[in-house]
Amino acid sequence: MKRRVAVNIAVGTLVAGLAGGGTVGWPASVSVTLGVLTPLSPPGDASAGQLIVRGAELGVQYINTVMGGVFGGKAGCAAPAAQVRLAVEDSSGVPEKAIAGFRRLVSEDQAVGVWGAFHSSAMLAAAPLADEFQVPYISTAASAADITKKHFAAVFRTHPIDPDRAAAWLGFVQAQGWHKVAMLAENTDYGIGLVEATRSLIAAGKANVTLDAVVFDRTSSDLTPQLLKFKSEKPDLVLNVGVGTPAYLIVKQAHDIGLFPETPMLGSYDFPVRPEYWKNLGPAGNSLAFISYYHPRMALSPLGRWAAVEYAKRYKDVAIYANLNSFGDAVILAEAMNQACSSDPKRIIAALERGHFDTWIGGGVTFPRAEGVYWHQWSPPMIILQYTQVDQTYDQAPILYPAGMKTGTYTAPR
Repeated sequence: MKRRVAVNIAVGTLVAGLAGGGTVGWPASVSVTLGVLTPLSPPGDASAGQLIVRGAELGVQYINTVMGGVFGGKAGCAAPAAQVRLAVEDSSGVPEKAIAGFRRLVSEDQAVGVWGAFHSSAMLAAAPLADEFQVPYISTAASAADITKKHFAAVFRTHPIDPDRAAAWLGFVQAQGWHKVAMLAENTDYGIGLVEATRSLIAAGKANVTLDAVVFDRTSSDLTPQLLKFKSEKPDLVLNVGVGTPAYLIVKQAHDIGLFPETPMLGSYDFPVRPEYWKNLGPAGNSLAFISYYHPRMALSPLGRWAAVEYAKRYKDVAIYANLNSFGDAVILAEAMNQACSSDPKRIIAALERGHFDTWIGGGVTFPRAEGVYWHQWSPPMIILQYTQVDQTYDQAPILYPAGMKTGTYTAPR
């Protein structure tokens, strides 16, 4: 995908009167630019970025058709309706490219809000620019604790944070009666953050578990030495904390040396729900347990049901979390503009802090000025699934955890 891709209707520039939120000097037709900054090339998880862009495209479609654009009398706003356009930048999951991409979105494309982050290191690198430019930046799928713990004024998140992810898998480990855990984590903010969060919870007495954590270079293509070490130690569970290609390498190479599935493995995020999972791994991917944030058994909001139906029509595929959450972030920004009656980024930030917003799953979204890591934080549910058959679709995968949503038990290989 080329840099600065404009998507959908009403490509135009933002006039001075629009930026101020006033009604004087408004042209008959204007457009407001929203930006997506996401990985679309290696070493980033390009598949995740493509899914996030699809959700963003769908969000713009919803805003411009169902919502009739932004403003136009909504929420008592007298400003004329404006269409939304989308500008897309590729971060490659690299901090330096994320910084450059954020600058281009705001300075060249005049984006009044940005979302789409997947890699925590890239998100954290660009986050200070959000405060510098005073443009809201929503983390769609980046989970490092520091993203919200640092209390950036313009940074928000609609994705689980690492301490909660660590708590979820430790709860699952205890529910299984396991005690000896090995973790192979990439050397990024995401991987290192999850090692630290898991160790912290264990040290605090939250789980009767021992942890052997090994950090690897995310550019490494051979992880067999680390996996052979784990095989010799016979853990009850291996935590796979790779992202993108490394996540697949860990599964494949653990299978090749006979570590997995004889020893259970848990993927740290929902890469197995993607269409390419079985193509990449085939039978080697069977029996993997993994964290997800959505399962078709969950009830979607009316907004989410619209997104799921339209996604299937537009892309001839089933919507998954990456699509739905990106779609939700687009709509949240549009709703914040309506509540602020302005496309001034400063006013959008203020509206995000005080407002209540619809999204793809019920309950609504708020971004409180809470303590610690919960600053500007909203989290979807987290569940743990397991594939029990080759080529199984994730809607058929049993839910192992939490207990209130459980539809099956962990199945060991036969």
